[in-house]
Amino acid sequence: MDVHKDEAVKQSCELFYAKFYNDNYKRHLMLGINPGRFGGGVTGIPFTDPIRLEKDCGIKNNFLKKQELSSLFIYEMINAYGGAEKFYQEFYISAISPLGFLKDGKNLNYYDDKMLVKKIEPFVVDCITKQLSFGLYTDVCFCIGEGENLKYLVQLNDRHKWFAEIKALPHPRFIMQYRLKQKEDYVQKYITSLRNVLLITLT
Repeated sequence: MDVHKDEAVKQSCELFYAKFYNDNYKRHLMLGINPGRFGGGVTGIPFTDPIRLEKDCGIKNNFLKKQELSSLFIYEMINAYGGAEKFYQEFYISAISPLGFLKDGKNLNYYDDKMLVKKIEPFVVDCITKQLSFGLYTDVCFCIGEGENLKYLVQLNDRHKWFAEIKALPHPRFIMQYRLKQKEDYVQKYITSLRNVLLITLT
């Protein structure tokens, strides 16, 4: 899914990144898996579905207002953190693969297809390297996903030495599907982990 070729997506991305990233602040990187078909696969912005883009980011759009579970959790966390402006001033969210994948009309995580993993590795390495040139901290990178996404990122980091440390966070979709009753606890877990790293970095 390369939605960035779509003019509406280009516009939403330009508005979003101009609004929240047109400055010289350094940020910590958070890496998810790859865009889902109802979130970043629609808006072009990681973990941001059309509803959150308009409601929480203040960017009106004509995308079909369909909710993505991961986006719902991420923006509950962002709002608990202090809102989009504060959060995005300190963190930059992306994905191991900025392009999404579909199989039989459903989301496909890159690591579920071993041949796909091999094919996209040069692209993944190039994307992470380019994003680091934006001015990101390299003391800690947050991996969104504690299983295969973490395993793959650690393997890449061992070879390329991008980050001094990688901290894993539970994936929002896992939380919303299997730990919904503990959602608030997970929101606080995210916030505590993020703030602890900021305290260490800035002291």
